[in-house]
Amino acid sequence: MTPERVRVTHPRTTGAKSRPRTARSEIDAQTELGAIYMASLLRTQLRLAAAVLLVLFLLLGSLPLLFHLVPALSDVYVAGLPLPWVLLALLVYPLLLCLGWLYIRRAERNERAFTEVVER
Repeated sequence: MTPERVRVTHPRTTGAKSRPRTARSEIDAQTELGAIYMASLLRTQLRLAAAVLLVLFLLLGSLPLLFHLVPALSDVYVAGLPLPWVLLALLVYPLLLCLGWLYIRRAERNERAFTEVVER
């Protein structure tokens, strides 16, 4: 007499339990929706970078124009140096530091907001 056959199955074969799709899983799976989320973050960061560059170009680009339109500024001396040199040497670097600091703060805020959306 042959022994009776026994069917052996894994307990999870009755159906795969699916978790609800989150924004994070969409991004990780590189789906179309995940690409939209990432494009949104990149667009926000690009807009921020363009705004900072625009401010930089307006402020620094206006200095040569100011010196050209008001030539008397070249005759003004501060601490033995011409005013254009003083402005370019002392105004530019703090301006760059402030713009860099603002850019980093805003970029991190954008990323935190994106993370909050993704983790909801």
